Order: sequence, then C-alpha cells, then structure tokens
Amino acid sequence: MESLKTSLVNTKWLFCTLASLITGFMLFFMCLNEGRRTGNIFLLASFSSSTVEQANISLYFDSPSNLAMSPQYSGSSTSTPPVNATPFPLKELDTVSQQAKAVEGSVVVTPLPESSKANSSVALDGIISQEEQCDIFEGRWVYDEERYPLYHAWQCPFLSDQVSCRKNGRPDSGYEHWRWEPRGCEIPRFNGRDMLERLRGKRVVIVGDSLNRNQWESLTCLLYSSVRPSRAVVKAQGSLYKIFRALDYGCSVEFFWSPFLVTLEEMKGGNNTKVLKLDRLDGSAKRWRGADILVFNTGHWWTHRGKMKVWDYFEKRGKLVEEMEGDMPFRTAIQAWARWVDQAVDPTKTIVFFRSISPEHKRENNHWCYNQTKPITNETYIQLFPRSMVNIVERTIQKMRTPVKYLNITRLSEYRRDAHTMVYTSRQGKLLTPDQQMRPESFADCSHWCLPGLPDTWNVLIYEILRNHSNVL
Repeated sequence: MESLKTSLVNTKWLFCTLASLITGFMLFFMCLNEGRRTGNIFLLASFSSSTVEQANISLYFDSPSNLAMSPQYSGSSTSTPPVNATPFPLKELDTVSQQAKAVEGSVVVTPLPESSKANSSVALDGIISQEEQCDIFEGRWVYDEERYPLYHAWQCPFLSDQVSCRKNGRPDSGYEHWRWEPRGCEIPRFNGRDMLERLRGKRVVIVGDSLNRNQWESLTCLLYSSVRPSRAVVKAQGSLYKIFRALDYGCSVEFFWSPFLVTLEEMKGGNNTKVLKLDRLDGSAKRWRGADILVFNTGHWWTHRGKMKVWDYFEKRGKLVEEMEGDMPFRTAIQAWARWVDQAVDPTKTIVFFRSISPEHKRENNHWCYNQTKPITNETYIQLFPRSMVNIVERTIQKMRTPVKYLNITRLSEYRRDAHTMVYTSRQGKLLTPDQQMRPESFADCSHWCLPGLPDTWNVLIYEILRNHSNVL
C-alpha cells in the first residue's frame, strides 16, 4: 500500500513537472511571437555590478528601433550610443533592474557615454591604445573654468612681455579657460610632476621661430609651476637661446632661435646683405644633438615679403640667386632639415616632433583677432596660409627614415582667434603705448598667443603622446 502511494505521488509530480514545462514553453513562444510582432525583444541577463565594471559596459534604455549590441564596449571612435539613448552611470547599476520594470523598451548593451570614455581601452579582443581610438587633433573647445588655466601668470615670473596679456592690461580672462576635447575620447589634465618624472635626466630641445618660443615659455611655465622655485633655474641669452632646468629631476628644456631651420648669414663685405643658405642647417644645429626630445617648426618667416623679408639672396649648392620658383626655397630647406634628422638623430634614443603651422587671424581674413573673447564656432572656417607649404612638410616627413611625430595643431588653433595677444603685448622689446593700443589696425598682434593660453594645449598634446609611448619615456 505504501509503495502504491509513493508511486502515485511520483506520477503526480511527474505530470505537474511536465505540465509546468509545457506551460513555460508555451508562454516563452507566445512572448517571442509577440516580441517579433511588436518589435520588443526582452533580454534576460544577470550581471553583477563588479562584472559590468570590469567589462566597461554601460546600460542604456532605448526604443526598439535603436536596439543594437556593440562588441566595442569602451571608447571606439566609431561606436556611439544609440540616438536618444539615456545613459545610466555604473554607480547606479544596482537600481537598473528596478527602473527597467518601469520603462517600456529593451535593455541594450552599448558603448560607454562620452563622459566615461577617458581611460577606457578594454574591448573583446584585448587592449586598444587611446591613439588608435581617436585622433587627438580633431575635436572641440569646451569652456572649463574649474580646471583651466593649468597655471597662473604670477607663477611664471620669467614670462616675456610679449605674451603676458593680463599683466599688460587685457581686461578679460575667458581665453584662459578653454579646454581641448578630442572627438571620441578624452585626454587627461596635464600633470606637471608626472611630466617631470618622464623627463628625469633628459633634455628637451625646441627649435624654431617666435611661435616655438611661445611654446617653450608655455612648457616651462607648466613645469616651473610644479616645482619649488628655488629648485628651478631659468636663463636666457637674449631671444636666441633660453633654458629651463629642474634641479631635482636633472632635466632641461631649451629653446634655440632658428626661424628658417637653415642658415641666414650676412655676406662678407658689409652692406647688410643677407643670404639664406637653403642646404645648410642653422649654426646651432650642433647643439641640438643628443636631445631626448626635439620639437621643430618653421613656416611664417618664409612668407614674408617687402619690408618684412629678411634675406636678399638664396644660396643652393654654392650658387646665389635672387629668386626661386614657387615654394622651391622652402622645399629645399625642409629636405635639408630632413637629411640632418636622418643622419644626426638616433630614433631609439630621441623622439622628434614637427609642429604644424600656428594660424594667424589678421584683419584681412575676416576673422580678425582684435577684441575677440570667444573661439570661432564655424567649423567650415578655412585659413589662408599656403597649403602647398603644409603639403611639403607632411610629404617630407612621410618619406623620412627617422619617425617624426607630426604635432598637427593648425586646425584646433584656427578656432582660437580670441587667444592672441592683440594689443596687450610688446613690439621690438617695448610695450605698446596707449596711443598704439588705440590703433589696433596697425599694432594688434594676431600671430602670437597669450599665456596662459592656447600653446598650453600644444604641450598637453605632446604630454598625451608621450604618455601613450611610455616604452620610450
């Protein structure tokens, strides 16, 4: 009798189990068919908060039309959140399941929101470097009064009058607070102490015209403001040579004045006749050797004409000529520079940068810098600097044996007509007088940049490139 009862119980349990399974399958297929009919698909998943954080996954609630699953979890420049998606930060992940019940739609695994992409580099197939995720030279300017400027002018007592705009009477300060934000990723705020550690025992050499001197002053301020003033030394030999030393780090940052990179020399016999020797590097080149980081630029001085032109003759292969066709002088000089780099630089020990053209905003180009307090927002804005000269530099670099990192700051700087020194500057070593300041059409400087200001971003980008090549520095 007892065995019969047990048998009946087992039979009932079996039938109940089968009935439950059948009912479950029927409900599942009914839901599936309903989902196909209406476009709603329900995803069942059980993620722990820690698992999601490790995978760098963010959840979005979205309409069925935007349903997608992306394998690029973190920071791919081609991966963007679905249109109209609402991001939920990871710290709120524990409440997602409760919120999901109140939202009609579906749970979608998508890339991180833009604000969370800063250091995201994990993907399904491994680690992706930030340099591969986005072009750090493409993006937008964001006003950031909390984190910018990166230093204050009073922290750099050696700043030249040429770039000390606030000291020279500029009334506004908004130009100091703009932060460059690349499209598709974020770059960290400049860390002076970290940069100094990377430069420990190393030598940085910056060579070029007054715009590269502008960049040297910026980098020097960024580093000087990160150490005790008593442990830093700044010296100058006029405008031709400047050096910053951080004593506790054994590093230096030097500037050599060489606006053409090749030799400009006065002819023997007087008469103040000057010759630009296109195939001979500047005399200071012997002092560039041995640097761990080299930063070059040239360009603006080649476009000077009339009274601004500083040469009388070109010299090539020992022959003097007054004129050369088109951009031939510039091409010859850039090729001479490239040969020097290939012969004199050990790429296993030295990183070479070439900074692209720093744009001007003169009165003639409809985007005059005078009295401007905000960046240009028109993305179709086109500069007037000769494109042929830019092409010569870019093509020459591509053909060199020595790797050269092209610091392509032209486009991002074109938007910053507000950041020039304008009339709050000096000319030929003297501050503009009140009368000169009242004549901006003659005296406004729309070439150089205030500090703190735009050149700080150029150095932030160098810092970011060095961070992504930590095997070198």
